[in-house]
Amino acid sequence: GAGTRLRPLTSLCPKPLCPVGDRTLLDWSLGAVAPLGLDVAVNVHHGAAQIVDHIDALARPVVTHVSHAQDRALGTAGAIGRLRDWLGGRGALVVNADTWHRADLAEFLSGWDGERVRLLSSSPLPFGPGSGVVASIVPWSAVEHLTDEPTWLWEVLWNAESAAGRLDAVHHRGVVVDCGTPAAYLAANLAWSGGESVLGAGATVDGSLTRCVVWPGSVVAAGEVLVDAVRADGLTVLVR
Repeated sequence: GAGTRLRPLTSLCPKPLCPVGDRTLLDWSLGAVAPLGLDVAVNVHHGAAQIVDHIDALARPVVTHVSHAQDRALGTAGAIGRLRDWLGGRGALVVNADTWHRADLAEFLSGWDGERVRLLSSSPLPFGPGSGVVASIVPWSAVEHLTDEPTWLWEVLWNAESAAGRLDAVHHRGVVVDCGTPAAYLAANLAWSGGESVLGAGATVDGSLTRCVVWPGSVVAAGEVLVDAVRADGLTVLVR
């Protein structure tokens, strides 16, 4: 999607490339799956060129396939449907590139029965937009029925599996932040830092900061007093 709720930050870059702590949201997601030794596909739509450039510049290649949803955003289920041929009979571990967490996905994968839909979440049932979902495992028996129409996993899979008593739900007790709004994005950064302001590489701060994020290369001039704010390439987003 276009990350409209996170504007104006997403007028500068796609949401997955917004930094949390010392890396982008996309890098957090790739870092969570890289140790698992799996083939990794990234679905791109809004800001696709910037995301592909970022992937190409990674020092340690992780991504093995890029799926281009050029005409429209596909949602989590539609994106997997687009990948059916690439998956070729395999199940899929699905993570979102706009969710910050420190969950151990190897532990989440361990003991999966290979048949049931498994979900790692910090929220109780039922599921819907805004649920604290960290990751999901979608077996091939479910993948093969998905289409590349714009749909969401909670809409076409998770709720039905839960209602039928088939969902293998795993509770994650750590912090999970869906970085969809400036307030949530700031909260993710402060969770990473333990409450201290976060300064990106090359940021210059001569003013005063309290619970702020300053993007790489951005400037806070002498005399400026920022509280609960994001400074990004000349933009200032105040979080109320």
